Amino acid sequence: MNQADLSKLVSVLKVAVKPKPRLFSSPEGPAGRLKKLSATVTALVKYERIELNYPRAEEAQGYAERLISDAIRNGDCHKHTMEMADYWLNEKQLVHKLFKVLVPRYQNYNSSFTRLIHGPNTYPGYQPGTAILELKGNPFPSLQPETHNYHYWLHNVLLEEAKKEFRSAREERNAKTTESVTAGI
Repeated sequence: MNQADLSKLVSVLKVAVKPKPRLFSSPEGPAGRLKKLSATVTALVKYERIELNYPRAEEAQGYAERLISDAIRNGDCHKHTMEMADYWLNEKQLVHKLFKVLVPRYQNYNSSFTRLIHGPNTYPGYQPGTAILELKGNPFPSLQPETHNYHYWLHNVLLEEAKKEFRSAREERNAKTTESVTAGI
């Protein structure tokens, strides 16, 4: 009996997708939820960086990842992939952007295609806050500064040695005071 390789049947996503969809309050019901998500995925492909509330950004991230993953795996000649792109992208010129710009950009990516960054929290309140959802490799400047290792800079090395000397002197002083207290008893 021939077994099909599951990885060839379903594209593997590089982000965690929750098993149950989030419930968005929409007066239109489930169709309104999908309409909002479709508008979000369309905006993400169009602008490559969007700011929105965190629950919707997290939900749309999975759909955008799946759309790009299927476009890379199947190409623009596959009927199901074209139907998915037509469904999720409301503006039809973005279908061309998906296949002509995004697919070549992410062809050799080993990580996820999107990045989800928490935005600032509003105070006071317990809302989940805002989030920035962006496609990796976009032309905009990075939102997160690059982390550098400043440990071996000269002033940091000197400060570290001064801390060690101070601590050793303090330990010696504490040891002398405990000896004098115990000798006096």
